[in-house]
Amino acid sequence: QVQLVESGGGLVQAGGSLRLSCAASGRTLSMYAVGWFRQAPGKEREFVSGIAGIVSVTNYADSVKGRFTISRDSAKNTVYLQMNSLKPEDTAVYYCAGGYSDTYYPYTQGRDYENWGQGTQVTVSS
Repeated sequence: QVQLVESGGGLVQAGGSLRLSCAASGRTLSMYAVGWFRQAPGKEREFVSGIAGIVSVTNYADSVKGRFTISRDSAKNTVYLQMNSLKPEDTAVYYCAGGYSDTYYPYTQGRDYENWGQGTQVTVSS
């Protein structure tokens, strides 16, 4: 059974940085796309960033482009989301999601992912 566990959330001031981790167990990251999503109170879940399953092709939501970086460490079976220049509007629960992928492009839709983590809270104060 595949499990995804997020960590690294917390409280940070605007302009600060956090690195989220998504540790996978039950399978390797080979041919396994991973995405980060977030959900703020009263808002729908939104795509943040994704990394493809075959190669490390990545994509980002426009709202985080240039500030967030997704990466994968296959040896540690972990995907990271480095978040810099954080803004109060980045405050949300962040979820990682994973799913089988034989494509070169990251998934951007939640329905394409089979496995989800429990989420980690990120709070950015102004």
